[in-house]
Amino acid sequence: MAMSPENEHPVKAFGWAARDTSGHLSPFKFSRRATGENDVTFKVLYCGICHSDLHSIKNEWGITSYPIVPGHEIVGVITEIGTKVTKFKVGDKVGVGCMVGSCRSCANCKDDLENYCPKMILSYGAKYNDGTTTYGGYSDIMVSDEHFIIKIPDNLPLDGSAPLLCAGITVYSPLKYYGLNKAGMHLGIVGLGGLGHMAVKFAKAMGLKVTVISTSPNKKKEAMDHLGADAFLVSHNTEDMALAMGTMDGIIDTVSAVHALLPLFNLLKINGKLVMVGAPEKPLELLAFPLLMGRKMVGGSCIGGIQETQEMIDFAAKHNIVADIELIPMDYVNTAMERLSKADIKYRFVIDITNSLKPF
Repeated sequence: MAMSPENEHPVKAFGWAARDTSGHLSPFKFSRRATGENDVTFKVLYCGICHSDLHSIKNEWGITSYPIVPGHEIVGVITEIGTKVTKFKVGDKVGVGCMVGSCRSCANCKDDLENYCPKMILSYGAKYNDGTTTYGGYSDIMVSDEHFIIKIPDNLPLDGSAPLLCAGITVYSPLKYYGLNKAGMHLGIVGLGGLGHMAVKFAKAMGLKVTVISTSPNKKKEAMDHLGADAFLVSHNTEDMALAMGTMDGIIDTVSAVHALLPLFNLLKINGKLVMVGAPEKPLELLAFPLLMGRKMVGGSCIGGIQETQEMIDFAAKHNIVADIELIPMDYVNTAMERLSKADIKYRFVIDITNSLKPF
């Protein structure tokens, strides 16, 4: 395939979907729209498994419509482009992250912040402009408006770069926005999972001093020897936490479980920033007094705009940053979800779509 003549005939596709709150995934046939004049169609080669996928297939956020084909860390090779596509060509290595649409006209979109557009369209489980349901990357092909396509540099392996499209941009964007990307700064990273290990890699590439903060003492060797962190704190070791008080310029908190914030505030310097990128299901206790006494800030961040995502991918290529992955076949996905629920992964599952998703 090459240039699309634009037609209205949908394209047959297949993947794996969850059909109810059990979250069990099984083969599923569906249709993608034909390649429109501004669209890019690509063969999916790999798709990362994000913790959001697990929440979504089980409807733990209460917003899932079934059937749902998950996956928003999607990479592959272009097979067809629309007649008005200018930025890509057939054969390019590309990816799609968490979104496939936005209004393109609001203040946020005009500031390249499509991720904060009120009409942002998620890559799966949402309604597209034409009223159809969006299906994610646990599938054989993907169609997207070229605006939401990310070019993957040739020196990045596709399997290891897939998680950058969610986990990577989720930590890269707040490091930049909150000014925590200046060489020599001291950054704390709470949690050493899919997000946390990416945060360590990006922060080190930016020249920061990095301290990993974890509940698990057995992660110290991995954090320091393998990922290159400069220090490691066990969050329930009150003596070590006390010694680190007032030493950090900022903290990126990647933890999605309920946890105490007060010990983290104490680690910050005056004017320090605690940035939340994890999403606990229940409210966290936020005490005002520790913020007042140190003019400290609590902020949040959610993925990044398309321009910034491309910038992140290019930065990753320059510094040879990829995720640490476990490559799995499609039929292992339910076992992978069980393991993910127990945090039994270092650090991201990636589905080998091209070699294991079979037509049925």
